[in-house]
Amino acid sequence: MKIALGSDHGGYELKKIIVERLTSLGHRVDDLGCHSSDMVDYPVYAGKVAKAVISGDCVCGILICGTGIGMSIAANKISGIRAALCADCFSAKMAKEHNNANIIAIGARTTGPELAWMIVEAYLGSEFQHGIHDARVRMLNELDE
Repeated sequence: MKIALGSDHGGYELKKIIVERLTSLGHRVDDLGCHSSDMVDYPVYAGKVAKAVISGDCVCGILICGTGIGMSIAANKISGIRAALCADCFSAKMAKEHNNANIIAIGARTTGPELAWMIVEAYLGSEFQHGIHDARVRMLNELDE
């Protein structure tokens, strides 16, 4: 699976850990930055990941900043993106199963590396459940218009 990852300076160290673990499992990772702990603007990287997902180049995306809030807000500005801020495994699972989230956001300053990895695993290990959720996701998509 090809996954887009992006972070700002606050999420840089956690992103490195997630990239390494995803790669070790055989996932293809498109690391869209940032590439150091120097201060950067999170909307730039949220936009890059969102566009990689919308274009179909990547199946899904993972965004990491200090809290995950800014990244999720920025990504959701891109039409067709359903980015969910996830601070626990249940939310990550439900984001995919019920909302068909195509990006998750994680806060590096609020979530330790092991929990962050468990959140990523919960998200990637889940599938959209369709059924009653199809109509709701369709309604979300209509809000883009």
